[in-house]
Amino acid sequence: MTASAQKENVPVETGAFGNDWESLSQWECPEWFKDAKFGIWAHWGPQCQAEDGDWYARFMYYEGSGQYNYHVNHFGNPATFGLKELCNAWKADQWDPQELVSLYKSVGARYFMALGNHHDNFDLWNSPYQEWNSVNVGPKKDLAKGWSDACKAEGLPLGISIHASHAWTWLEPSQNYDGNLTKADGTGKWWEGLDPQELYAQNHTHSTGWESSRTIHSQWDWGNGASQPSAAYKEKFQNRVLQMVNDYNPDMIYFDDTAMPFYGCDDQIGKNILQHYYNHSAAQHDGKQQVVVTGKQLTAEQKGYMMWDVERGIPDRPQEQYWQTCTCIGDWHYSLDRYNAGNYKSGATVIRMLIDVVSKNGNLLLSIPVRGNGTIDDKERKVLADIKAWMDINSESIYGTRVWKTFGEGPLAEAANPMTAQGFNEGQAYSAQDVRYVTKKMVNGQSSMVNGQSSMVNGQSSMVNDVVYATIMAWPEPGKFTFKAFGMTESSYSGDVEKVELLGSNEEIAFEQNFQGLTITVPSTKPNAIAPVFRITFKAEARSAYE
Repeated sequence: MTASAQKENVPVETGAFGNDWESLSQWECPEWFKDAKFGIWAHWGPQCQAEDGDWYARFMYYEGSGQYNYHVNHFGNPATFGLKELCNAWKADQWDPQELVSLYKSVGARYFMALGNHHDNFDLWNSPYQEWNSVNVGPKKDLAKGWSDACKAEGLPLGISIHASHAWTWLEPSQNYDGNLTKADGTGKWWEGLDPQELYAQNHTHSTGWESSRTIHSQWDWGNGASQPSAAYKEKFQNRVLQMVNDYNPDMIYFDDTAMPFYGCDDQIGKNILQHYYNHSAAQHDGKQQVVVTGKQLTAEQKGYMMWDVERGIPDRPQEQYWQTCTCIGDWHYSLDRYNAGNYKSGATVIRMLIDVVSKNGNLLLSIPVRGNGTIDDKERKVLADIKAWMDINSESIYGTRVWKTFGEGPLAEAANPMTAQGFNEGQAYSAQDVRYVTKKMVNGQSSMVNGQSSMVNGQSSMVNDVVYATIMAWPEPGKFTFKAFGMTESSYSGDVEKVELLGSNEEIAFEQNFQGLTITVPSTKPNAIAPVFRITFKAEARSAYE
């Protein structure tokens, strides 16, 4: 009997959102997400105990692979020290969620994402529908609650990422080692009473072609020879997610799936989860849902009932619907080799990606790999410090902004940069010739997140004008620089410019506007080391920048 069969199924919450795609398309991206722009992710679970990079729990079972050799040298043969032992060895004994979340907020994150489970199928919360969880095994802590409490203390929205739908095929290499053990095999062992099949889920015929491919990309969408998940497996997964929603009330769920879990073999699971989650949120917010669900490689229709997530990539043009890119400064799971090599993404790289993403109607979710013990390393803290230094001066050009009439200009704005599968096209060489634009409302000359045409301050109507932030993606040489988008013959022309200011500087910025554009004088003094941001305001009689 499975763990899920021992308990009643979590009922799907009903309400305004029904169990069909048309009804679920009532979903709208909440304003908090549109304004937040930047989140930080702790992609942290038992695989980080090895500190040997991504997909460790899969490749530790591939004889001859680097991670297999590493595993044998550090832990022993995976037939006797397998995934279950790795989970148990993981203690997270130096984890301080409050310190980390406080740090991330100070850096500039406006939401936080915690790993709920990975393809290793191990739940990182007190999960009654998955006995292999962080309360029963390993840390003996409710990690989701720790992250949630820290987010509440800091006032940050909490996201939880769910990846476990793929364990069915992802853990198939374990079948040659300990993946077919049963509960009876645990008699007299540390895991006595626990059923390995609740973790490994390998009581099935493995997918075809997996021995030679050493990946599951060909099987990711439940086609091309993938073994089909059982009804009990899918039911258990649904119960885990719905219970997590009920107990932890996340503001966001990230699914590492093409669209929703089991899309392509069973749409009902996705419909049930979305219906439950949206109605659950609406019941807590006076009838209006306030949550976000992300999935990958979405169709236009799917973008109507959930949000598109791009992995390690950026669309080359603005998107009509809000979207998110997820990336990492290193490997998704902590890698000591990456640390020793010193090749994390720099703070400058992250900031330039953030600027580009925001100009195209998106948010950036950045993973900072966490060591097995629950800490982050000194080189990661340096990256965060560099991000903070720029954000402390320039964050008003990020938070609460919206796309302008044009997202940018320069070589990269004019070039095509197609994505591969769910993304994987980052690494753009931004230069001092590349410019990105966003806009925001200003109330009485102060940056605001107001989206209407007027605002009330101390009970009195206040003038609301538009501001455009023009960011040059790297510092140009001091002297003349022209923003073409303000030229009087350009479709983005929004009227006569009244003032140009360099964020972080009190130095007056000279400018001239004509048919060629807005030509400014870039000063020699640099208030930040990465990219200058110019706040551009228009004369009162100018046409709205939003028109």
